[in-house]
Amino acid sequence: MKMKLNSPSRLALVAATAAGLVLGGNAFGQATKVEEGPPKGTSSMAGVGQKPRKSDQTPTPAPGAKSGAATAPLSAQDKNFMMSAAKGGAMEVHMGEMAAKQGQTAEVEKLGSEMAAAHTKANNQLMALANSRGVKLDTRHKMDQMSGANFDQQWLAQMEKDHMQMISEFQAEAKNGSDPELKIWAGNMVPTLQAHLKQVKAAQGKMTAKKS
Repeated sequence: MKMKLNSPSRLALVAATAAGLVLGGNAFGQATKVEEGPPKGTSSMAGVGQKPRKSDQTPTPAPGAKSGAATAPLSAQDKNFMMSAAKGGAMEVHMGEMAAKQGQTAEVEKLGSEMAAAHTKANNQLMALANSRGVKLDTRHKMDQMSGANFDQQWLAQMEKDHMQMISEFQAEAKNGSDPELKIWAGNMVPTLQAHLKQVKAAQGKMTAKKS
């Protein structure tokens, strides 16, 4: 037998049903709320409020840090060789320039120009070595003035004497020097000096042949 509800009873039932739905919805929302992750900008491997591990930090180099070992001080022999080579090299440049301008034959002019260029390059290399070792080179030198009809003969005779002396000094440094780079430089210069000496002697031979 169906029960009939009057109007007030129906209103009460509807109100109770609506209240139950509201309470159930709030409870469901709280139960299904997702826990938020760590704040933006923090690592997921570290908890909130904790400092990052040392392995996560990028190391900063110490200010002013330099790499490479310091160059060892030069020995007395190395310093003396540098001074002598600097003076001799500067004189050879000036002598070469003199021959290029005052040479009486095309051969002496050409030889003088080539020697000036070669010794300028060698002098620059020696100066760089000296600067890296804190050595100040004195390139002042005494050079005999040459002129007259026998300029070429005087110049060639001086070049022969100078190059024979330089070859001996450079060979001694390459063999007995203490500074590795200076020894290499001296050894590399020996073939150039020997080639200059050979050219000088060849020019002297041609002049002697012309006179005879």
